[in-house]
Amino acid sequence: MNKIEVRGTVAEGFEAVGEAFAAVVAEDGAGAGAQLAAFVHGRQVADLWAGDEVSGETLTGVYSSTKGAATLAVALLVQDGTLALDEPVAAHWPEFAAAGKGGITLRDVLTHRSGVIGVDGGFTVDELADDRVIARRLAGQRPYWKPGSAYGYGGFVSFAIVGEVVRRVTGRSLQEIFEERIRAPYELDLHLGLPEALESRYREILPGQASPEELAAFWAAVPGPQSITGIGYGLNSTPPLDQVAFVNTRRVRALGQASAGGVGNARGLAGMYAAAVVGLDGRPPLLKPDTLGEFAMLHSTGGDLVTGASGQYALGFQAKGLRYPFLSANAFGHNGSAGSEAFADPVSGITFGYTRRRFSFNWSYPEHDRLAAAVHRAATASGKNL
Repeated sequence: MNKIEVRGTVAEGFEAVGEAFAAVVAEDGAGAGAQLAAFVHGRQVADLWAGDEVSGETLTGVYSSTKGAATLAVALLVQDGTLALDEPVAAHWPEFAAAGKGGITLRDVLTHRSGVIGVDGGFTVDELADDRVIARRLAGQRPYWKPGSAYGYGGFVSFAIVGEVVRRVTGRSLQEIFEERIRAPYELDLHLGLPEALESRYREILPGQASPEELAAFWAAVPGPQSITGIGYGLNSTPPLDQVAFVNTRRVRALGQASAGGVGNARGLAGMYAAAVVGLDGRPPLLKPDTLGEFAMLHSTGGDLVTGASGQYALGFQAKGLRYPFLSANAFGHNGSAGSEAFADPVSGITFGYTRRRFSFNWSYPEHDRLAAAVHRAATASGKNL
């Protein structure tokens, strides 16, 4: 196997993070391109990248890591008193009350308890590019389970619902609020709507690689397109949604749908979480303690009707303290199906961002554990946390 050059820098005491990253990118899949960035108490301690046509500034699709960005924008609106988490969605969007959805609250949607994970017949890629189109189709859809009785991941649609509430309350899109209050002030490389001028920095997501035997075993276990899981992942459309092609479509990138259409890099992901919880560039944290406590609190745990045992959600964010036991109980963030990962640990001050260009054929990314643990070990040993 050819040696893959790792570029970038690590702070003193974080050399083991560079070694762990080098080991990861030398393996199949991630060698197509990956980035890693980490901050501790707002100071960048790792800025690494590797792979063909990849630099620290390269942008790529981050899929559901987008939800972390969208949730941060929502948290600021809640913090301002503009949005109320326990008010019914239909109070601002009357059409949404159809088919038994009148009692669903914004909190239900953010914690994946609404039962609204897709539509009968599925969405085309063109429809899934646009949150407003998604919202119009969801308005008349009956939930796939009794709202509040269980939870299941709304992979491609949940933030279209949230975004419609934001639009009706503020007159602005969720994407505009993220741009004005979070991305632009900190010059973050994380976009909910990639400008045409930045397209030259985008590198396409690549499909996963596997042997014929591995692929056969994988597809034998894939749920049917009309199952809860199939609906949640867009497999009930004709043709079924191609996740690899999804964010490689310019229309998806341009509109930046708030559930899975974001584009960014590791610096942007880690920097956003640093700005949120510990402050960045000499500025105070975006989230006040009460807001942080509300959004980092565990809300939905146990079996996820869509993803199985792999769920675990705070408010809008994934509960990373359950995903990585070495982090604090209220660590939070969000990963993406092509292998991006990002989180913040408010107790240790660690914020983490990782991207890769190649899907895993089975959506499994064990390097997340290795890289997150390496950052945590180095931060603890260096006395930068706790």
